[in-house]
Amino acid sequence: MRSIPLGASGQLAPNVVLGLMRIADKSDEAIRELVRVARDSGIDFFDHADIYGGDVHECEKRFADALRLTPSEREKVTIQTKAGIVKEGPYFDFSYEHIVESVEGSLRALRTDYLDLFLLHRPDALVEPEEVARAFDHLEESGKVRSFGVSNHTPRQIDLLKTAVRQPIVANQLQLSIMHAPIIAQGIAANMLNTEQAVNVDGGGVLEYCRINAITVQTWSPFQSGRGDGVFLGSPAHPELNAAIDGLAAKYAVPSIAIATAWITRHPANMQVVVGSTTPERVSGAAQGSELPLTRAEWYELFRLGGHKLP
Repeated sequence: MRSIPLGASGQLAPNVVLGLMRIADKSDEAIRELVRVARDSGIDFFDHADIYGGDVHECEKRFADALRLTPSEREKVTIQTKAGIVKEGPYFDFSYEHIVESVEGSLRALRTDYLDLFLLHRPDALVEPEEVARAFDHLEESGKVRSFGVSNHTPRQIDLLKTAVRQPIVANQLQLSIMHAPIIAQGIAANMLNTEQAVNVDGGGVLEYCRINAITVQTWSPFQSGRGDGVFLGSPAHPELNAAIDGLAAKYAVPSIAIATAWITRHPANMQVVVGSTTPERVSGAAQGSELPLTRAEWYELFRLGGHKLP
C-alpha cells in the first residue's frame, strides 16, 4: 500500500480508504471481518459521516460497537467523519452550533476522544465563514479534531472559507471514476468549441487547485458510471471498457477492481480512493491497485473508453 501526504497535515495516509456508509445492517462479525481484511491490505484509514445509516450517527456507532477499539488500537488507525447535511431537511447547516453538536455526537458514537480528520459535508450556500472558523477553533483547541477538510467544494468555496478559517484545509472529497471524471476531462477539453466535455462543471480547475494548495483529493464512488446505471465494472452496458479493464487485469495479474482503482492512483495528484464496498474480497482487490503502474497509453485508453474525448 502506497502512503501519500495528507494535505499539509504532516501525516502520511494510505491512498486507498475504507468508506463505511453501508454497514448499518451488518453484524458485528461482518464489520470486524471487513475491517480486518482492510487492515491486512494496508488500509488503516476509515471514512464516516454523521448521516450514514438510517439514523444519525448509526454507521459510526455500528463501527465502534463492533470493534471496541482500545486506546492503543485507536492510535493505530485514522478516523475521519463528515457533517453539514441535515437529514430531516434535507438541507445544509454549517453553523457553529450544528458543526460542534455533530462532532460531539460523532465522538460519542465512535467511542473516541478525537477525530483525526473532520470534513464539511457538501457546500452550504448559506455558509458564514466566521461561524465555521469559530467551530474549527473550538474543536482544535479542545483536542477533539486534529485536521479539517471539505467535500465537494469548488476552489472559490474553499477560498471563501479561508477568509476566516485559519486551519489548513487538508482534504476535499470529490466524485471521480473512469466514467465520471469531469475534474480531469474538462481540463483536457479546454478551449474546444461545441464540446460538452469542455463545459466547466467542476468549479474551475478544482483538481489543479487542490494540487497547488496541498489539498488531498479523496475520490468517492470510484467504480460508479455516474450516469445513472450503477457500477460500470462487469456491467453489460459498457462492454468495451470492461474488455480493456479485464485485459489489463490479466496482464498485471490482479482483479479488475484493482485496475479501476489504479486508474485513479496512477494520477500524479496523489489522490485517495474511498472504497465503499462491504464485500471483503472487493476491498482487498481494490487495494491491489494502490501501486499498480499503469502506462500513460493504458491510462488514456481507459479514459477514452470511459466516454471522454481526447483532442
